[in-house]
Amino acid sequence: MRTRLSGRSFIAFAAATTLVAAGCSSSGEADAPEAKMDGDKVIISALAPADPDTKLDTNEITKLLSDKFKIKFQFQTTTTDGGPAKEKRQIAISSGDYPDLFMLIPWVDAFTKTEVQKLGQQGVAVPLEDLIKENAPNLQKALDGNPVLKAMSTAPDGHIYALPQWSDCYHCSYPNKLWINSDWLKKLNLAMPKTTEELRTVLTAFKTKDPNGNGKADEIPMSTDTQDSTLIGYLMGAFAYAPYGANNGVPSLLQLDGDTVSTPVDKPEWREGLKYIASLFKDGLIDQASFTQNSEALQAIGNNPAAVELGSSPVLWPGIFVQLGSKDGRDKQYDAAPPLTGPAGKAYTGYNNPTSIGYTFMLTNKSSKEARVAALKMLDYIYTDEGQITVNAGPEGIGWVKPSATDVALDKSVKPTWKSVPDTERPKNVNWGSMSQYNFTLALRNSQAVPEDIYAEAGLERRLFQATQQYEPNVDLTKVYPEAQIWTEPGEVSELATLKTNLDSYVSQGQLAFITGSKNIDTDWDAFVQGLDGVGLKRYLEINQQAYDRYKSTAK
Repeated sequence: MRTRLSGRSFIAFAAATTLVAAGCSSSGEADAPEAKMDGDKVIISALAPADPDTKLDTNEITKLLSDKFKIKFQFQTTTTDGGPAKEKRQIAISSGDYPDLFMLIPWVDAFTKTEVQKLGQQGVAVPLEDLIKENAPNLQKALDGNPVLKAMSTAPDGHIYALPQWSDCYHCSYPNKLWINSDWLKKLNLAMPKTTEELRTVLTAFKTKDPNGNGKADEIPMSTDTQDSTLIGYLMGAFAYAPYGANNGVPSLLQLDGDTVSTPVDKPEWREGLKYIASLFKDGLIDQASFTQNSEALQAIGNNPAAVELGSSPVLWPGIFVQLGSKDGRDKQYDAAPPLTGPAGKAYTGYNNPTSIGYTFMLTNKSSKEARVAALKMLDYIYTDEGQITVNAGPEGIGWVKPSATDVALDKSVKPTWKSVPDTERPKNVNWGSMSQYNFTLALRNSQAVPEDIYAEAGLERRLFQATQQYEPNVDLTKVYPEAQIWTEPGEVSELATLKTNLDSYVSQGQLAFITGSKNIDTDWDAFVQGLDGVGLKRYLEINQQAYDRYKSTAK
């Protein structure tokens, strides 16, 4: 899933360098504080995101894990809105009032590599590798059997300071999608758009021809939100390879040209892509709120009870903008448009390599030895198939059931082994969901029993699987910078973090200015490109080139 820190958050993070680093042996046991107990249970304070329906203190999985591993959790929760969630964890770190354990969600508030390295260097993050060897055989097996996961997890100094989730999600690997209202296409006698100009024609018709039939010009041809947007990534694919970027819509800056690390954002093809997006915005075909509204605001548009208003949304999956299982069936109206072909015949799509690249499980120097052991044993259970299904979906019989003889697996060539209970039938607050997807392997995902009706709510996974099949052929893997596996040298972490923050801000602000028309791309583009060097692009590429070269030399 590519995280960008706001300026204020980065300052708060940098302030954490003033913390007194506690000494830490490789086993993560030296200088550990005395355990706090509640009867026979070790108390573990944890910071985690939670949606409005999830109350972690009373959650069924919290109870199950608490009893199984003798843990008394004390949760401090954030929202699932990425901006405030990141801000809250950064304030906790900079103030020194941080928990024993961070259990985060990749697309909400995961740590970046640079953050993990800094916290490791400061002694805030506890090394996990010996704790894993001693207490987590399933996790150790996953690390030993998955070289990408091991490379992602192991910092240049050999320590594992935090762990990423591994959710081998096929549809997540091709994130830059556009979901379009097929009912409106049929009503207006229009085909699914395949080119940039066909999309323009469709969006114009959505705006002007009253496809919802209420006699009002209330249709919104395209809208998204700042957290989930793939707008630039999807539309840019018709002009240039757009690296998979952050959940807030900021693209990654890096691509490969052979073994040379470069950026697409200063190239003429990127300029042409921005010109196209700006033309859609100028014609009122892209909702102005797309660049300011949060996910709740987008849901309000998609679920407007007065009428179906939304023509399309560039996000990962439909549940982001419309309630699945809607009473009026509107959620079934949306299908994925294919990657668009641009005027030069290009049709790229982004690639998430290979899973979330954020870090979500981190034990801190506030934790006791007993808390560390209990937390690792808990995580090790989550690394089993039983644990993964149960913690992610809910207890058997509540969140998932065994398949029947007539059920069909997502991958029809294998036998189904489990069947998720639909959200509409699952009681609230019985699972940890995205907070727990630490070993959601492709084999486990593909063995899930999924209805063959892709528009049934329980058929969502198959719907996403089939939609993604039209994107996979459009990925140019030779251009993918393997960010997940690459680490920066410890001495360059702070510099790289500053460069990334400054460049992300500069690029995102510049692109938004071109798209919205506050800057003229014909007259201001050259100044934008020159300004990239002013905020450190050359040095940023140099550091990443050196890191890539080191990775290549050790990977051989």
